Formats: sequence, structure tokens, C-alpha cells
Amino acid sequence: MAGRPPKAGAAKVTAPRLTPVRLENLTDQPSSDFRRGERYDGGRYSRAEADGLELSGTDFAECEFQGVSFNETQLRGSSFRDCILGELYAPVFKAARSTWRDVELRNPRLGSAELYESGWQSVRIDGGKLDFLNLRGARLADVLITDCIINELDLGSVAGTRVVLKNCTVGSLDLGGAKLKDFDIRGTEFRSISGLGSMAGMVVDEYQLGLLAPLLAAHLGVTVL
Repeated sequence: MAGRPPKAGAAKVTAPRLTPVRLENLTDQPSSDFRRGERYDGGRYSRAEADGLELSGTDFAECEFQGVSFNETQLRGSSFRDCILGELYAPVFKAARSTWRDVELRNPRLGSAELYESGWQSVRIDGGKLDFLNLRGARLADVLITDCIINELDLGSVAGTRVVLKNCTVGSLDLGGAKLKDFDIRGTEFRSISGLGSMAGMVVDEYQLGLLAPLLAAHLGVTVL
């Protein structure tokens, strides 16, 4: 008599590969020196105000920001590398097509965050609140977002690999056209999800699956009686 087939092992989920940001020998700098397209290295900016500045293409490397305000600051095409941003504040955050590599954002407060078509590599967001996070068309790799409230999250056409949303609260989530792998949202609460046809590569828990069941049935045209 043939034996039972071997039980399949649990699926393996690859966690984000995060590089800790360690900053040493920083020098205190004034934000009034910021200029478009310049490069800034090894600076510490405390309670700095850069509101409304034109900083497209500006490069920040090994910098620490504490309580910085970037409201209405134009950061299109700018880059942040090996940076820590604590209590970043901006009702309107304009950073489309920007680059974020080895960055930690701690307790940010953002209203409309325009980060579409940006590139994220080894990025951590810890805490904070974002009213609208627009990452449409962005490239995300090795990203960890924890204990964050996001009212509206647009991941349309995103390429996301090894991304975790942990203990977050998300209002509406748009996945239309996204390509995901090891995209883990276990333990995160969400109110609504659109773009269900692009959920391949996403990791959910059993409770979330129960919430998704009627949405998936409607998407697939399945009648449940």
C-alpha cells in the first residue's frame, strides 16, 4: 500500500536585507546653505527648515536630520544615501524620482508624499503617520515599515521585493499593476484593497485571508452561498 505523499513544508519568505545606518564624526550644519544640485556629506541638521526650497537633484550622503521640515520643498531626482531622518515633517512632500539607499526614517509626519517612480534600497520607516503615500511606479527592495499609520497607499505598478509592512494601519491600498515578491503584510490592518489581480507574491496571515475572501470571490466571479 502506497504511503501518503510527504507533507509540503511551510513556504519560505525572505526578509528584507537591511544595512544599519551608522553615522560618525558628523558636523552641525545650517539648512540655509542648501542649494539645488549640490552634494552634502556628513552633516547634522537639527530643527532645520528647508520649506519651499528648490533642491532638485541634490545629493545627501551620511547625513542626519532631526526635526527637519521639507514642506513644499522640491526634491525631484534628489538622493539620500546612508541617512537618518528623524521626525521628518511636510504637509506636502515632493520627492518624485528620488533615490533612497540605506536610509532610516523615524516617526515621519507627512501629508501628501509624492514619491512616485522613486527607488528604495534598504529603507526602514519606524512609526509616524502619512496621509497619502504615492509610490506608483517605484522600485522597492529590502524595505521595512513598522508601526506606521498610512491613510492611503498607492503601490500601482510598483516593483517590490522583500518588503514588510508590520503592525501598520493602512486605509486604502492600491496594487494595480504591481509586481511583488516576498511582500509581507502580515499583522497589518487595512480597510480596502484594489488591484486584487496583482496580489501574486504577497504574504498574508489567516485572519487577513478571511477578510480578503469575499473580495477575491467577487474579483474572480465566484458566488458563495
